[in-house]
Amino acid sequence: MTLIKSISGIRGTIGGTTGNNLTPIDVVKFTAAFATIIQKTSPEKRLQFVVGRDARISGEMVEQLVNATLMGMGIDVINTGLSTTPTVEMAVIETQSDGGIILTASHNPKQWNALKLLNGKGEFISAKEGERVLELAEREDFNFAAVDDLGKVVNDETSIEKHIKKILQLELVDKRLIAAANFKVAVDAVNSTGGISIPPLLRALGVQEVVELYCEPNGEFPHNPEPLPANLTEISKVVEESKSDLGFVVDPDVDRLAIVMENGEMFGEEYTLVAVADYILGHKKGNTASNLSSTKALRDVTEMAGGRYFASAVGEVNVVEKMKETNAVIGGEGNGGIIYPELHYGRDALVGIALFLTLLAKKKMKVSELRKTYPDYFISKNKANLDDDTNIVALFDKIKAHFSNYPILTIDGVKIEFPDGWVHLRPSNTEPVLRIYAESTSMEKADAYAKKVIDLID
Repeated sequence: MTLIKSISGIRGTIGGTTGNNLTPIDVVKFTAAFATIIQKTSPEKRLQFVVGRDARISGEMVEQLVNATLMGMGIDVINTGLSTTPTVEMAVIETQSDGGIILTASHNPKQWNALKLLNGKGEFISAKEGERVLELAEREDFNFAAVDDLGKVVNDETSIEKHIKKILQLELVDKRLIAAANFKVAVDAVNSTGGISIPPLLRALGVQEVVELYCEPNGEFPHNPEPLPANLTEISKVVEESKSDLGFVVDPDVDRLAIVMENGEMFGEEYTLVAVADYILGHKKGNTASNLSSTKALRDVTEMAGGRYFASAVGEVNVVEKMKETNAVIGGEGNGGIIYPELHYGRDALVGIALFLTLLAKKKMKVSELRKTYPDYFISKNKANLDDDTNIVALFDKIKAHFSNYPILTIDGVKIEFPDGWVHLRPSNTEPVLRIYAESTSMEKADAYAKKVIDLID
């Protein structure tokens, strides 16, 4: 059982003891601490927050705790109920709220939940602000409102509908073209809120045939909810057997997008961003950004379009910061996270779907044919468990010394750049593990690079 505090929010397993898990007491403490931080920025103002959640089993309990705590802090709440992470981000902007809290542990298994904290721009709070939240929670340094100043909760079940309307209004989303292509699309929503957002989006885009797999938002994940190839064997069969043109797969909070080709094979979650960036850059010249663990293919596509590519530390807030700094027109993370500033600064599988279908309709080719137009790189994704007494600094020093003849980046863990690939290792923001990603021009080479580092760690 674990409680993890990082730039990806306050994440932990449900049950157990306070301070070691995400218990009701921990939920209240972190919510009150975050509310206090926002209150200090506008001391004379009555604040308003947006709260939404994915469909995991503990969601309703955590939602009630968060809403009640915000009320107790004198903050009004717009409660979107079952929603998606990008939808809540959009709702903060749309309602001109002062902050937001998304209740989701993203791709983690069902025993996990988390509080993802948003500022008034609908973006994740900075690492510095996150540290202040942790300090206040530790000291329990917050002041609850008197009875006449308690907040109120208003339920709003229209947030997903509004999100979809905003996507349809984007200049580079062509509903007419998508409808004319007559696509048949399969969807695996892992029994979470993708099931109540993706089919409506597809139909709004003019897709008449939608094959739904695990679209009931009951929180009973039918497979590991991380959209990796090993977990997507069933949707692959469904796409092929139903003769669908493609399949879309999302994680429980719908900020990561994986694509299944018409032949049942994976498009590659790294290439979700590559394809969408290719489409955007074909219509709008500019720069791109992604994190250090993302494929080199994005750099290739960007430079071919006359733009510049920039890398950030892992974590959505870091990518967003780099995108703003470099005026990137498109960016995201290689795990299938699309960030399109024309809509908002947040990973958004829904806008990714709309843009990808527009690209596919314009190209008039099969998804497998589209994939062949991009450079081939292969990523080996590995992880090693971290013990409480693991000396990360000493471990990284050992790695850097061993590979000192190669260029090394240290803005986020350690990244070693080889002539035909790279290896990036860093502590996870979401699990008590060390992530070891490697990329090269073949899977054999990528695995070999990863093995060199893993053998050193062992």
